[in-house]
Amino acid sequence: QVQLVESGGGLVQAGASLRLSCAASGRTFSRCAMAWFRQTPGKEREFVATISQNGGTTYYPDSVKGRFTISRDNTKSTVYLEMSSLTPGDTAVYYCAAKLYSSATFTRAEVYDYWGQGTQVTVSS
Repeated sequence: QVQLVESGGGLVQAGASLRLSCAASGRTFSRCAMAWFRQTPGKEREFVATISQNGGTTYYPDSVKGRFTISRDNTKSTVYLEMSSLTPGDTAVYYCAAKLYSSATFTRAEVYDYWGQGTQVTVSS
């Protein structure tokens, strides 16, 4: 089992920066591909970023490329999402996810095995 707990969300002004953290409990974190997704009411969960087991490969959609950075520290079993130049369009609940025993990265939410509870990010104009 892998338990994921997100933190770091909050209310910020447009243009601000935030760093989200996702702490993992369990013994297999270093064997998981990790990702961040976000979701607003009435909308499908949206891919934000993903990172491979050792951090060597990352991938972002065009909507956040250049503004968001995903990273991980396997010694701390934690994945991070650093966000800058935030806009109201970034307002959502942000979730981290883990794909167990995966050496690849994925952008589809349905392939991930474990999910955190989410952390709210609200960006005011």
